[in-house]
Amino acid sequence: MAADKNDGKKSVFTLIGELPGLITTLIRDEIEQLKRELVTRLKSAGIGIALFAGAAVFLYFAAFPLLAAAVLGLGEALPLWLSALIIGALLLIIAVVLVLIGVSRLKKGVPPVPKEAVDSVKDDVKAFKGVQQYDR
Repeated sequence: MAADKNDGKKSVFTLIGELPGLITTLIRDEIEQLKRELVTRLKSAGIGIALFAGAAVFLYFAAFPLLAAAVLGLGEALPLWLSALIIGALLLIIAVVLVLIGVSRLKKGVPPVPKEAVDSVKDDVKAFKGVQQYDR
């Protein structure tokens, strides 16, 4: 009631007492806002991924008539069996190149096993078993 008599002004002690509740409310509201923003972004990303997946399906099915057209087009100058063999070999070469590039990238991306750490763990296990002296 004393706060009402001071034209709506609160004492320092009242303000300090309200501070933990205000901070808790602020943190709770910030977390809720972050949740809403993440849900919105994830929905948008999900829609984008679904559209990419749909495009990939159509591209997959579009590849077959395009390959057939390439075989038939090359078949105008060569026998059909030879044109099919050339197109098939070309696709195999492309696949092999992509696999080699992928393996190379994968090797670059995978970190090497830390040999010193592995040796240290092995030494610890041997020392624990009593097979080796522990010299640290």
